[in-house]
Amino acid sequence: MKNIILAAIVLAGYTAPALAQTTTATVNTVVNAEESFNKLVARKGIKDAFLDVADPEGVVFKPNAVKITDFYANIEKQPGSLKWQPKFARISASGDLAFTAGPYVYQNGKTDDDKVFGDYVSIWRIDADNKLKLLIDLGIQHPEAEQEATTDFKDPIPVKTEPSKDPFNGKNVILATDKTFNHSLSLYTVAAYKEFLSIEGRYYFPGFEPVTGQDKILKFLDNEAINISAETVNAGRSASNDLAYSYGRARIKKGNIVSNYNYVRIWEIDKDHRWNILLEIFSAVEN
Repeated sequence: MKNIILAAIVLAGYTAPALAQTTTATVNTVVNAEESFNKLVARKGIKDAFLDVADPEGVVFKPNAVKITDFYANIEKQPGSLKWQPKFARISASGDLAFTAGPYVYQNGKTDDDKVFGDYVSIWRIDADNKLKLLIDLGIQHPEAEQEATTDFKDPIPVKTEPSKDPFNGKNVILATDKTFNHSLSLYTVAAYKEFLSIEGRYYFPGFEPVTGQDKILKFLDNEAINISAETVNAGRSASNDLAYSYGRARIKKGNIVSNYNYVRIWEIDKDHRWNILLEIFSAVEN
């Protein structure tokens, strides 16, 4: 199903190899940016730190998507302390798009009972000054993890790139891919993931620790017996055509209970030039 539907999308998104310039970014660039952001929160507080690192188009989910600058500019202060640690990170070969994910601890009080545990996902985009800015930030809560998460940082494979003649094409390819996956979800959830999910995929769902690996994710979805319908809102792709993101809204049914969520997906391209989901996170929209 995926191979047939996406044939045109794949060809539209392929960048020919004989291009202008070879570029290679290193994943430590985004890891360092994330760690600097963490220190900035400790020094200046949550509100001012987010305003300092925000991309002009950056969004957070409070609970629905809202610009980072709009949300934090309109609150007096966000109390409590927030600490996190990147454990999973990638950056595009062109260095213009990256993400990190890992555990966080939020504490608004003085005792251990005041701590809230979870995992975050942050997407970063380079600006005109070649600085990474926070484009998307989303997190889930779950009980304190029993084991420390393993570290998975990988540098991108070097690619040759040139400025696109159609700057909107990259975004449109990911929008179409995301919509195709959402349509597949409406038909059969587990089968859709089996077709689109990377072998190394990670799945973040509220109340549960992150699930790693395609087999474990498929087992989780089958055990939880959830049905997902989703709607794409926005997407973007790196200039090097190897990393992308999308986000949108979802309704998830489990038994007789239907709940609303936001989702964010990280996409990576494989050796056959097909887009696969490397990471997906759902955040509940509270009534």
